[in-house]
Amino acid sequence: MKWLFLGLAAAVAMPSAANATAFMNGDFELGVDTGPWFTTLEAGSTALTGWTILSGSIDYKGDYWQAGDGKRSIDLNGNSAGAISQTFDTVAGTSYIVDFLLSGNPDGSPVVKTLEVSATGNAATQYLFDTTGLTHGDMGWEGRAYQFIATGASTTLTFASLTAGNFYGPALDAISVAPVSVVPVPEPATWAMMIGGLAVVGTTMRRRRTTIQFA
Repeated sequence: MKWLFLGLAAAVAMPSAANATAFMNGDFELGVDTGPWFTTLEAGSTALTGWTILSGSIDYKGDYWQAGDGKRSIDLNGNSAGAISQTFDTVAGTSYIVDFLLSGNPDGSPVVKTLEVSATGNAATQYLFDTTGLTHGDMGWEGRAYQFIATGASTTLTFASLTAGNFYGPALDAISVAPVSVVPVPEPATWAMMIGGLAVVGTTMRRRRTTIQFA
């Protein structure tokens, strides 16, 4: 009966797993045509596959400058400071790491761009990027990381520009999300076996040393 119950439970769980919403399009390669250089997406737009423009506007870049990965990236300041978000499935209590590439629009001030990253139920973290000396051909992309603990079956991840003024904001590319690997803690019985094994090894070694000493 136990195995029958587990089998039925697994069968019930399979459809929901198949319909899971995974994090997607972190490299921004999927979306509307960027045009010869870029296109501006306003708040409410879902033209960037998998993402929602939460506030302000963003510039969806194509050949305008060097992407961090692939051919497309975004400037979080379109006509004003913008924010994007994506909601995806998570496991409550699990820690996740968000890796991303950060740069900044070198066309105008301020030189130092400010980005804020947050996830449902977690504190936001701010990141600074200095664009001094950068060009469209050399954007100086740098890796950054943000960590959060999922508080439910889904999490909304948000990237927001805190850069004052218009047009020239922090640039994003190559976002990925993955659970943090955790080393399992041995059960008490396993600890006992390990300690017992070490004791046997220690006794054997002492005996061998004694035999060699008095031979």
